[in-house]
Formats: sequence, structure tokens, C-alpha cells
Amino acid sequence: MRRVFIVVMSGFLLFPLAGSGTAFAADNQTPLAPISAEGVDLSQFVWTNRIIVVFADNPADPAYIDQLQMLAKEPGDLASRDVLVITDADPAARTAVRQRLRPRGFSVVWIDKDGAVRLRKPSPWSVRELAHAIDKTPLRLQEIAEGKPAG
Repeated sequence: MRRVFIVVMSGFLLFPLAGSGTAFAADNQTPLAPISAEGVDLSQFVWTNRIIVVFADNPADPAYIDQLQMLAKEPGDLASRDVLVITDADPAARTAVRQRLRPRGFSVVWIDKDGAVRLRKPSPWSVRELAHAIDKTPLRLQEIAEGKPAG
């Protein structure tokens, strides 16, 4: 039964975005949908999105599942900061994202809008912790000072 749950949850959580380039559907009520790292070029998001990449060696990794559940619980805080979530739970696929960031086991990597890696963590982080870290960066402080939404 647990194996069925993990497979179902992995499939649900790994459902890619339908090419809209945004983390939410038009109604802004749909939870943050992770994008698979397969075929993703991180340079396409420079100056448009902040990226949270969640790596694991297996989609059944409990830390991986916990991280995706935490991100899905509070998508509004991430959407207001122009965050996209990219997942990679298959080391054998050797995606461009995995080759660039070179994770070991489970890890969470945050890439800011300028393309710089700002954070690497070997354990899950809550949306609150991620939002707080994002809000301390010069680019986000500038966005806040200008009274603009992210972007």
C-alpha cells in the first residue's frame, strides 16, 4: 500500500507545467506545480524567475516528498516572489540542471533571478524559511522598495 501511495504522490507532484512559464494557472488558486528538470535550460529563467530545484536520488526519498509537500502547502508566498520549482529525482537521466548544480543525494538549491546560486541545503526547507531568505536579497529588497510585485 505504501508503494502505491508513493507512486501516486510522485506522479502528482512531478506533473509538469503546461508551458505557461508561470507557477500558477490563470485563477491563481492552483498549487505550485513543479517542472521536471528534463529538457530544462536554467538560463531561460534568468531575470524572470527565481528557481527552487529539489534533487533526490529517488522519488520515494522521504525528504524529497516532504519538501514538495511543504512547497505545495503555501504556493502564494512563492508565487508573489516569482518562484518556479524544478524537480530532479533521477540521477541516471543526467539532466543539464543536475550536471550544472552537481547535487549529492537530496538537496534544495535556490537560484536567484540573476542566475546565481544563493542557497544549497541538504534537508527540506519550509516556504517561510525560503521566503525569508529571498526577501533579504538586494534584488528582492529593490522590488519591495519600488512597491512592485516581483518582476
